[in-house]
Amino acid sequence: MGSIMEASLFTRKIEAEIVKEVERLKSEGHNPSLSVIVVGNSPSTMVYFKNMSHKGVELGFYVELRKIDESIGAAEVLDLIHRLNESKDVDGILVGLPLPKEYDVDSILHGISPDKDVDAFHPFNMGQLMIGKPRFVPATARSIISLLENYGVRIQGKSAVVVGRSNIVGKPVASLLLQRDATVTVCHSKTVDLAKYTREADILVVSMGRPRAITADYVKEGAVVIDVGINDVNGKIVGDVDFEGVRPKASLITPVPGGVGVLTTLMLFDNVLKAARLNSDKH
Repeated sequence: MGSIMEASLFTRKIEAEIVKEVERLKSEGHNPSLSVIVVGNSPSTMVYFKNMSHKGVELGFYVELRKIDESIGAAEVLDLIHRLNESKDVDGILVGLPLPKEYDVDSILHGISPDKDVDAFHPFNMGQLMIGKPRFVPATARSIISLLENYGVRIQGKSAVVVGRSNIVGKPVASLLLQRDATVTVCHSKTVDLAKYTREADILVVSMGRPRAITADYVKEGAVVIDVGINDVNGKIVGDVDFEGVRPKASLITPVPGGVGVLTTLMLFDNVLKAARLNSDKH
């Protein structure tokens, strides 16, 4: 029976490190800050970003949550982003996704200064990550690596399979695993015979957006299984992995909820700290 990878076991340590650095910056006269822009009226989106903002405040950050009516055009949102880019009082900028379908998502995300792009979605930051010199790393991808490292999972020389190729999770985590000397395979919706690849994985990372799609038949005995999926099935949150079915075969496995997601907000605010240092050095 595989052990459950509980992120909560080491979140206090990470929080304490972040708080210590926030206090250090404040003692030097710089108050780390994040500006969050949420467009639209989705209750679930607002709940998520309000909770994230509250966590930031608990850690000592100044967080400004800007709710924009979806009737406001993309040009006005871009204008706001440009003003925030120029403000010395703003360290990090985050735009909530999804955006209204009328918006050009790339133009909005790429409008954020690379120095303030704490989500790490700007092409410059993505490029830095891909060449092995990351400044900001997408929070979910970084959370996955943090989990593996905190549980002492050896990455070097291991076969790692990532199911999902999104810019938010799949591609960044594949790059981070490669930089740690894993042999990495990326699978996706067009992969033929997915199980052929996943059964070879020492480390299996799943981010495909399909509830309980990865069953025991897809998993190698003794594999480390990281489930990034978040799916609502009849009011219950489940992952992309059939947790109960896969756990007996895995050596380590993340639960959903309680796994990767627990760390994501902390990794985001650690990015804000990096942005604050960059901003402080400029001014």
